[in-house]
Amino acid sequence: MIFKHPSKLRNSLTRTRQSFFGRIAGLLAGGDITEQTWEELEALFIQSDVGTDTTIRLVEDVRQLVARDHVHHADQMQGLLKQQLVSVLKTSEHAYLQNGGRPLSIVLVVGVNGSGKTTSIAKLAWYHQFRGEKVVLAAGDTFRAAGIDQLAVWAERLGADLIAHQPGADPGAVLYDAINAAQSRQADVLIADTAGRLHTKHNLMQELGKIHRVAAKQIPGAPHETILVLDATTGQNGLAQARTFHEAVNVTGLFLAKLDGTAKGGIVFSVARELGLPILFVGTGERAEDIAAFDPEEFVEGLFE
Repeated sequence: MIFKHPSKLRNSLTRTRQSFFGRIAGLLAGGDITEQTWEELEALFIQSDVGTDTTIRLVEDVRQLVARDHVHHADQMQGLLKQQLVSVLKTSEHAYLQNGGRPLSIVLVVGVNGSGKTTSIAKLAWYHQFRGEKVVLAAGDTFRAAGIDQLAVWAERLGADLIAHQPGADPGAVLYDAINAAQSRQADVLIADTAGRLHTKHNLMQELGKIHRVAAKQIPGAPHETILVLDATTGQNGLAQARTFHEAVNVTGLFLAKLDGTAKGGIVFSVARELGLPILFVGTGERAEDIAAFDPEEFVEGLFE
């Protein structure tokens, strides 16, 4: 079943659309294309958190398209700009759990504390339940007692099984038990939380590496997805976080949380281009069902509609 809610995705972009990208649409509403047009476009991209490097590349690519097609009026440029924005997002496309049909899929979820990681796990669980799949959750962020409790509340609301140990327990042991439990209960998907903050990058890499090894030892090819939760409201700081986690573990895709709460949705483009990571899902609200599969065309159209 394909899970797409264009209205959810577009509605989550209301603040972004009403701010910087709305001003971009206004800039391209009419008049001749001048050097000032390019300068203003560049400034608005940077202000919307597209990032300097990605902005420079984007503007240059659109300039080339405008020259190629002999476009002289700003209102004719919007289509070319949309085309280029979609192209940036499609360079790193990845089908979530693309090699389906396995008895049990293991999904690790990583990200800093406060990014919306636990709530995003609940949304992913709801997504799989919506598809008719049985879900087990693993409370692998054992360094944070509140994280275990929060996940337990979500598990109860969703009617999903939760495997948890005491705070401070070995996360690898939690995952080991969770995989055994998921197999014995004939679950389709195991979604595991992981530590959101360790003292050093070295510790982070060690911990996440150990969890990967535990998963792979029990199920060949596991984990089948490693999803990084990124808080859309943190902008370029979020990009720096993403780099750290991507270097520490093989991230396969992003869950962009709190997209509805930011006016700077441009972070999506810098993440896609600079990290080469696909955005798989976006959080469109605070409820478990407030999740949408990411669609590049719908996203770009939603920015300008």
